[in-house]
Amino acid sequence: MKKQGGASQSTAATKPATTVLPYQTPKLRDHYLIGKKLGQGQFGTTYLCTQKSTGAQYACKSIPKRKLLCKEDYEDVWREIQIMHHLSEHPHVVRIEGTYEDSVFVHLVMELCAGGELFDRIVQKGHYSEREAAKLIKTIVGVVEACHSLGVMHRDLKPENFLFDTPADDAKLKATDFGLSVFYKPGEAFCDVVGSPYYVAPEVLKKRYGHESDVWSAGVILYILLSGVPPFWAETETGIFRQILQGKLDFDSAPWPNISESAKDLIRKMLERDPIKRISAHEVVCHPWIVDDRVAPDKPLDSAVLSRLKQFSAMNKLKKMALRVIAEKLSEEEIGGLKELFNMIDTDNSGTITFEELKEGLKRVGSELMESEIKSLMDAADIDNSGSIDYGEFLAATLHINKMEREENLTAAFSYFDKDSSGYITIDELQQACKEFGLGDVQLDEIIQEIDLDNDGRIDYGEFAAMMRTGNGGVGRSRTMRSNLNFNLADAFGVNETNRDTN
Repeated sequence: MKKQGGASQSTAATKPATTVLPYQTPKLRDHYLIGKKLGQGQFGTTYLCTQKSTGAQYACKSIPKRKLLCKEDYEDVWREIQIMHHLSEHPHVVRIEGTYEDSVFVHLVMELCAGGELFDRIVQKGHYSEREAAKLIKTIVGVVEACHSLGVMHRDLKPENFLFDTPADDAKLKATDFGLSVFYKPGEAFCDVVGSPYYVAPEVLKKRYGHESDVWSAGVILYILLSGVPPFWAETETGIFRQILQGKLDFDSAPWPNISESAKDLIRKMLERDPIKRISAHEVVCHPWIVDDRVAPDKPLDSAVLSRLKQFSAMNKLKKMALRVIAEKLSEEEIGGLKELFNMIDTDNSGTITFEELKEGLKRVGSELMESEIKSLMDAADIDNSGSIDYGEFLAATLHINKMEREENLTAAFSYFDKDSSGYITIDELQQACKEFGLGDVQLDEIIQEIDLDNDGRIDYGEFAAMMRTGNGGVGRSRTMRSNLNFNLADAFGVNETNRDTN
């Protein structure tokens, strides 16, 4: 189902952009050999491709620019790239490797999932056992919960958009195709009708909806996993929509009489027509039918901002400064999602986040923290002690841990501190960096002592990389820098965060 009333329906009278990416890229074919066609979507074609330098295989989605009719279409592709980077550290989301653009195509090079679509396995099997279906839906709704925590609505959840990484029975399931996904703010309502007919939520058809619509789509997938047929069906698209708005759930036909009441209870709660009464993604994961009795469910995901601020708060000053250096070197598409999160909290558009804005922003995503706890998080992220968090500090504090651990980012950060390129960071060089970051008195002896494993009074690259890759604090024999906080925030309190809108 195409966008109706959304951005991509703008007329061609709008002057089209000419590029998707804000910079020039190398040529795709200089780095990859293009192989057989893997699939065809509404806008792009996916091919097998092989990286020339390593022989590693990837999938390449090539989008012809002639299909991008207006400026908004170009913006949609740019947003898809940003969202994929924003989510790509999640173990059940297809990872994006790189983006290339020429005069004819935009190419997205992604992790290859060679096990095919969930849709094909359903067709092959007919339907799944309850145990198998529970495992799959837990993964699917786990992705939905992660998306919502990061301020992203998928808007096109369906079995065709979940791929298995290998053909094996125990293959890992991964979400793909974020072409209709959007960034959203808590309480924000959307009106453009997007998605795929069988999976679209009733409130989407009524043209006023929020992130709850993803849970409905996941509920439709669950119904199909257990029965092999969609819950709302008709010969025409209009007929399907009528069923979605008014139809009754069929739990009488085979195989439903042999399916547990608990499974049916979960489906009823996910396919609740009133989005306000509908179960949340986290509540799905905690439902008795999903939960393994031997393993208690994790507490709800903290919003991405909160969980990453907690992690950042436990780091030593050098690690915080290094993250600031790394954040400034990342490409626009890699930090686009974090920019959206920053703007969501910076309500007065001043370019800095005040204590009140942080408090309000965390409250909007359901976090129940005491003011003293928020103040500690604020102080931890405010590297230069200015009393507010600027954009660079926010990026450093909310950067995903995997981005900071990448070798090219670690070497760039090390080089920043190693001013004389000696291969070591000395106390004088650290002092100079502290001045550049506007830091006051910092106990540099303690930082070096903590990281300097061979006790030579300086930090080599191996010691620096070990600190960046280890835990939330540093490495070594002491964790004294954690005393910058009155307590270890990551352990000191639990947060009841359900990512539900309160509006």
